[in-house]
Amino acid sequence: MTTDAPTHQMILERLGPGRWRVPTGEEWRNPSGGLWGGYAIGLATRIIEAEPERVGEVLSLTLTYAAALPAGDLDVRTRRIRQGGSVGVWEVELRPPGSEAVGVHAIVTTAKRPDTPPFAFVTMPDAPDPDSLPAPEVTHARQHFGSTVLERRTLDGFPPKPSAGSRSLAWVRSRREPLDKALLGMITDNSPPRAMYAFGMGVSTTTLSLTVYLHATEAEVAEVGNDFILVEYEGRIGGGGASDERSSYWRRDGKLLATSEQLVWYRKVPPRSPE
Repeated sequence: MTTDAPTHQMILERLGPGRWRVPTGEEWRNPSGGLWGGYAIGLATRIIEAEPERVGEVLSLTLTYAAALPAGDLDVRTRRIRQGGSVGVWEVELRPPGSEAVGVHAIVTTAKRPDTPPFAFVTMPDAPDPDSLPAPEVTHARQHFGSTVLERRTLDGFPPKPSAGSRSLAWVRSRREPLDKALLGMITDNSPPRAMYAFGMGVSTTTLSLTVYLHATEAEVAEVGNDFILVEYEGRIGGGGASDERSSYWRRDGKLLATSEQLVWYRKVPPRSPE
């Protein structure tokens, strides 16, 4: 069985219980050649949404990036660990085709969302209107990290420069289809690593683990449509090769849609000798 309902270029072929095959295009590669980590978040979300025995909607994901995945076909394996009355837990493994080596491992929590009284202790930060910010030009050299799918507008230039702070704000929206949970998950891996705000471009970085909390319901995410959401991103500390990052994702009306925590492995890159 193949599912091709709005999947943001994700064609999901179900091979049998807990087994899927997914082709991925070159546009999802990062510059080093491996598959963009944000795609893995969106794919894990989409796969669980397509599982026949899934109950409720995706509430959170924790991904461990064990090894780089190449662009091309992926083998995906799923396993339902537990299903309670309201909350379920699933395991997802992304592998190169025909390999037993896991590239990305995810634990996905699903839930039937009850009607409970809402509360909030945080407020959306002030930010310039996205229409007042320049729209980036997508060139052939920049067609990676999902840049052909996600439009990003910010006052911060790229590449980041070393500074005393790591906080940044950016408006992001889908260039193609209305926002859903899979795209929202992808956006949580769409900001420059905070180590670049400490050292500039003289670092190489790799995500070790990333947890996404999808606070909004599917209906609340769908209300965004094709509009921008505001991304608030910051880092706290780095050392011994690892740095932490956290982020919040706001609907234009101030509704907090999602938050994330990320652990990044970084290394200083020796400067090139002049030739």
